[in-house]
Amino acid sequence: MSLLPKALLVVAAFGLAACQNPDRYGAGGAGGAGGNGGMYGSGVGTTGLGDPNDPKSIAYFNQRVGDRVHFAVDQSTLSPESRTTLQGQAQWLQGNPQYAIIIEGHADEQGTREYNLALGARRASAAQDFLISQGVQPSRMRTVSYGKERPIAVCAEEACFAQNRRAVTVLSAGAGS
Repeated sequence: MSLLPKALLVVAAFGLAACQNPDRYGAGGAGGAGGNGGMYGSGVGTTGLGDPNDPKSIAYFNQRVGDRVHFAVDQSTLSPESRTTLQGQAQWLQGNPQYAIIIEGHADEQGTREYNLALGARRASAAQDFLISQGVQPSRMRTVSYGKERPIAVCAEEACFAQNRRAVTVLSAGAGS
């Protein structure tokens, strides 16, 4: 077996293992007592994210700064709480120019796939526009919408729907300044 298929198998195995991490959002689930998680986990005991006590680490960003903001039903307007979180993200990003970000827009399971993809895009854009207004360079950001395709809570109750109506800021190294 050549190197490429082996490498792909390893990447696939890690990807599947990440899907099986029940504590990826910290204690108590997404937004629970363990803090915010982001796509790559809560950072507690997770390699690659750094120490959550290191102000320059991804784990610190996810847990202490906050990697997500939530929205009301059918809305892409930022709440005061969301603006506060995004202000903290902007300050952190300005102090850590080595990171680029992807802002993921999400929706709850109510509504059509197409509607929720558009709503997720508006939510990601609202977060991006706010970060730009706070001085974060647009060249360091991109957005993606997952609509209702990547829920973090699955049930037919408002508590689950509310967790899924979100924009998540995912860090990636190598942005340059």
